[in-house]
Amino acid sequence: MKRILFSLLMVLLAVPTFAQVDKDHDFKAAKNMEIFNAIYKNLDLMYVDTLDAEVVVGNGINAMLRSLDPYTTYYPEQKMKELKNLLTGKYAGVGAVIRYNFQLQRVCISEPYENMPAAEVGLKKGDIILSIDDEDMTNKEVSYVSDHLRGDPGSSFMLKVKRPSTGKTMKVKVTRRTIQLPFLPYYGMLEGNIGYINFNSFTEQSAKEVRRAFIDLRKQGAKSFVFDLRNNGGGSVTEAVSIINMFLPKGKTVLEMKGKLQRSNHVYKTTVEPIDSVMPMVVLVNENSASASEIMSGSLQDYDRAVILGTRTYGKGLVQTTMDLPYNGQVKLTTAKYFIPSGRCVQALNYKHDKGGYVEHVPDSLTKVFYTAGGREVRDGGGVKPDVEVKPDSLPNIAFYLAGARDSNEVMLNYEVDYIAKHPTIAPAKEFSLTDADYDEFKTRVLKANFQYDRETEKYLKDLEKLAKFEGYYDDAKAEFEALKKKLSHNVAKDLDYNKDYIKHLLENDIVSAYYFQRGAIQNSMRYDKQIKEAVKMLNSPSEYEKILHPVKK
Repeated sequence: MKRILFSLLMVLLAVPTFAQVDKDHDFKAAKNMEIFNAIYKNLDLMYVDTLDAEVVVGNGINAMLRSLDPYTTYYPEQKMKELKNLLTGKYAGVGAVIRYNFQLQRVCISEPYENMPAAEVGLKKGDIILSIDDEDMTNKEVSYVSDHLRGDPGSSFMLKVKRPSTGKTMKVKVTRRTIQLPFLPYYGMLEGNIGYINFNSFTEQSAKEVRRAFIDLRKQGAKSFVFDLRNNGGGSVTEAVSIINMFLPKGKTVLEMKGKLQRSNHVYKTTVEPIDSVMPMVVLVNENSASASEIMSGSLQDYDRAVILGTRTYGKGLVQTTMDLPYNGQVKLTTAKYFIPSGRCVQALNYKHDKGGYVEHVPDSLTKVFYTAGGREVRDGGGVKPDVEVKPDSLPNIAFYLAGARDSNEVMLNYEVDYIAKHPTIAPAKEFSLTDADYDEFKTRVLKANFQYDRETEKYLKDLEKLAKFEGYYDDAKAEFEALKKKLSHNVAKDLDYNKDYIKHLLENDIVSAYYFQRGAIQNSMRYDKQIKEAVKMLNSPSEYEKILHPVKK
């Protein structure tokens, strides 16, 4: 009885404390809102120039939201289309990737999407955009050109382009359509009766397409399966849960959302019987696999349903909700964290709001241990750590600059455009490759163009030289520094030979996409993909696969 009375007393003593905290919070909020209003009124009344209220107040709102986290964003009425595009993956336009050509200082077509207006009117890689509805696009940025290519579905415009391979100028009428970004650009069979799905985004209706693709692959004889979530930034939670449900039994909890308000809390469970709950599966992930991709890969890992292979995922465990605002605006704000079946949250960054706000990366040493259904150890924070880490080949510095880094002379793009012009057709995507003679021609063009780029070794050597001078060691080591400079001198021909395979693959991939679009580029690149090769190797070794998912307990 005494214990009960003591507990009641403690609760009653706590109530005034909580009430005081709420009262202090309300007072601070009201005080600062009043200060903000007073500052703006004085600015509007006395500032030397006339203020644009939407710009000034809008900047204040955006600064406030930026102090919280990068996902809480204000969308005024004029930016509602942008929000809709983000949520649905759809926009009305021509269906093409555009890029800035640094050599010509013009925006050009980089990659038309298959069966979309740009491809249907004959636009090709490298076409230079001259004007849109007679408005000159000279010296315009990519964002400006993109805004003018987009518009209402069904609306038309005149597009004037120049094809560099022929020098001809063309004028075409383009009718905008609702563009659905390709969320499932390719699926097919790999060696050893392995099905493969490349999945880009969890957008509306994507679960139905994944289901259809999986069933088709099974009909083609798939006995195991690779699901590629690399570079998939997420999307719809409901679509993610529907896809997970294809591989897990009915009634399994796959996601729990927890927020400040009760209405932000939600538990997602599988609701129907799966298509296949036993087929061996490898899920590929990388540092750009985020949000819904982490829900899927993390859930399948927690239930020991699939081997996760690749590199650690992005680490986004925050949930956003859109709310209506006055004057037809909306705010997308973070309202909850999500937790996958083992109980862990994969959020990698803590956004601290005290002392002016700062970002804190959760170190591995502070992460907590959780367990999969079979008792394997997993951790929270820092994304989903793969069961098998396989790092991709790193991009050589020379390849980065050849592919169109700032101030590039666009020698790679020019070679690809000329190659496409000379070859009306090429071999099937899976088989296409450049010959050694083709690469030698490319190499000759690079050298003739006097191509230059920043070498990382030279940068580090210069930094080391500065540090040695600062600390007084340079004079004693001057001879060694001079010898290193000679050995590390800029030799583009040597670098082109040393990185031949990688650069050749980049060229092949870009060229294939001009003929077979994104699906073809994926097929072509799979021949050299280390992570896919490791996934195939694992699925062709059932004992190795089982050893990872069901290790022998000591």
